[in-house]
Amino acid sequence: MYSWSFLLTLVTISTALAASPSSETSSATSSAPAPSPTVPYASDDPNYPLWNLDSDITPKPIRGGLGATILGPQNVPVDLQNPDTLAPPTTDNGAVPNFKWPFSLSHNRLQTGGWAREQNVNDVPAATDIAGVNMRLEAGAIREMHWHSVAEWAYMLSGYVRVSTVTPDGQVYLADVGPGDLWYFPPGFPHSIQAKNTTEEGAEFLLIFDSGSFSEDSTFLLTDWLAHVPKEVIAKNFQVDASAFDRIPSHELYIFPSNPPPDDVASDMVVPNDTPVPYTFPLSQVNGTKTEGGTYKVVDSRTFTAATTICAAEVTVEVGGMRELHWHPTEPEWTYFISGEARISVYASSSNARTSDFQAGDVAYIPPSFGHYIENTGNTTLKFLEIFKSGLFQDISLSQWLALTPPELVKAHLRVDDATIDKFSRVKQEIVGPAQPASTSA
Repeated sequence: MYSWSFLLTLVTISTALAASPSSETSSATSSAPAPSPTVPYASDDPNYPLWNLDSDITPKPIRGGLGATILGPQNVPVDLQNPDTLAPPTTDNGAVPNFKWPFSLSHNRLQTGGWAREQNVNDVPAATDIAGVNMRLEAGAIREMHWHSVAEWAYMLSGYVRVSTVTPDGQVYLADVGPGDLWYFPPGFPHSIQAKNTTEEGAEFLLIFDSGSFSEDSTFLLTDWLAHVPKEVIAKNFQVDASAFDRIPSHELYIFPSNPPPDDVASDMVVPNDTPVPYTFPLSQVNGTKTEGGTYKVVDSRTFTAATTICAAEVTVEVGGMRELHWHPTEPEWTYFISGEARISVYASSSNARTSDFQAGDVAYIPPSFGHYIENTGNTTLKFLEIFKSGLFQDISLSQWLALTPPELVKAHLRVDDATIDKFSRVKQEIVGPAQPASTSA
């Protein structure tokens, strides 16, 4: 009898001979057999948000066959705002730190004449590089003269203000800023902000600081400083009698009411503006670049020369559209939602991904290089700001990257055909329109 090892050897040789191509069909240029996937194909399960703010339901943490109902207490209004948190997409995985903060949860500092609320690293521990403040001033009200150890960048949400600054060289800049426009003050530059009475309500604006640990309660204030300097020292500094300062405040004013500034900005100037660059920028007058899915405006140090440490993009996304899949190479993105509803999924490497939902007044903080998209999930135009701690705006488009990479390399990774690769855009789309309808065979 033959041994088992001998029989197995014969079987192996016979199989190899049967599988080898004949000399008539072999070719040095023949294609290799189609490779089998090394991992299962990605799931086709739908992962749309399961409800929205207007849904007349009690939300349940159930998606497909996963999850179960809530038997204990439930905050239904919060769950209606966060469908992708209560019933996350099946593509979410692992542990990604919270990257959402609603300004509605920020403690509000109420003053005579306005209010202010902030978001910093205490609210979102991951937000180490950027902090934000939402501030409101009634007509005529003043955010008192002050300065910071970090830069301040601002976006006007509503109304008009007059801002001023003096540089270390004694140069002066004073200007008015309206809805959709910006200002920027470098670290240490003293400045003021006063609401005009152009509108009866006054003004509201967003302030951005290039440090995640910044607190609006820790600024350098004119009245606070002088309240802690002996009056005889103040008098010596200004070379006047000490009695001239008998009525200075005993503590900071911060925000306080006053008479509105004159309509004509020139009449308010002590000397004409003489700074080498302006410290305001009329973003509202810039035409946005139109795409199939919306519009975008980029403002950085190439256009707003003074703003050397903070830049931004103002983006609109139409219903069904999406800010394309992308990432920012070296800087975090601080996103502020002005109107509409959205969801963002972030990819944090190592199979970690998380999806959150956003409404007007919410903030997202996306760390550097995290892949993400911003999708309009509502029924109105979505508008938001992307803000960065950088003088230059940069992003990497997934579609452009793949379109400019050798096709065979892309096919080896994604197993897509040439017709699909031909549709990848070689230029950044920035905002894409609604999904294309699925093709149907005749």
